[in-house]
Amino acid sequence: MVKQTGQQKPIAQNRKARHDYHIEDVVEAGLVLTGTEVKSLRQGRASLVDAFAAVRGNELWLQGMHIPEYKHGTWTNHEPRRARKLLLHKDEVQKLIRAVEQQGVSLIPLSLYFKDGYAKVELATGRGKKDYDKRHALAERQANREAQRALSDRHRR
Repeated sequence: MVKQTGQQKPIAQNRKARHDYHIEDVVEAGLVLTGTEVKSLRQGRASLVDAFAAVRGNELWLQGMHIPEYKHGTWTNHEPRRARKLLLHKDEVQKLIRAVEQQGVSLIPLSLYFKDGYAKVELATGRGKKDYDKRHALAERQANREAQRALSDRHRR
C-alpha cells in the first residue's frame, strides 16, 4: 500500500491562540503518543485550549493538551492531560529555546492533525497581545467585513 503524501486530517484547533497572541514563527512537530492516545485522536477527540509547550533540558514538551481516555481501552489507558514530548530536529529545538528565552515569547500549539498517518502539531512562537491590541484587531476585522458587504451590495445593483 502506497502512502498518500501531504494529506492532512485535522483533529483540533486552538482558535483563541491567534486572538490572544501575535504569531511570529510556525513549525510542525511530531508527538510521542501511546496507542490509546492515537486511537482517541483518530476518533477526533482532543482539545488544545489550555495547551502550551515548555522547555525541559534540551527538549520541548507539550503540556495541558487534553486527549480523553479511549473508551474501549483497558488498564493500559493513558492519562488525559499528561506531558507529551515534541519531536523536532535539534536545530529547530535550539531555535525555539532561544526564542522562548526572550522576554514575553511563548510556544503555543495552533492545531493538531494527522499527516501521512502521523500525529503532528503546528507549534508557533508568539507574544501575548494586550487588551487594546485585541480590540483594535476586532475593529479592523469588522471594518473589513462591512467594506466587503458594501462592495457586494454595490455589485448586486
